[in-house]
Amino acid sequence: MFTINDYFDGKVKSISFKDEKSEATLGVMAKGVYEFKTSKKEVMTVISGKLNVQLPGCESWKEFERYDSFTINADSTFKVKTIGESSYICRYYEPNCNCNCNCT
Repeated sequence: MFTINDYFDGKVKSISFKDEKSEATLGVMAKGVYEFKTSKKEVMTVISGKLNVQLPGCESWKEFERYDSFTINADSTFKVKTIGESSYICRYYEPNCNCNCNCT
């Protein structure tokens, strides 16, 4: 039914679930910098707070605020920096989906 995930010494926590459209996690992050690796295409939406994200292959960081979303392709690595507590939902899709991942 639900799976509880704990990463980075408890600074990132999420609850995994599956609905009729996709798998997803609903999570929270404490202040910090985190590096994530993907196995599926991910669409992450900020629920509260702000996330600064270094997208794959990009040197610069981009800020995402409440209700902003970004997409990461499967088999990628990206970094997230938070200046305070933040929450998000992340939906996972099969890698063959069309994706508009870029640095801008």
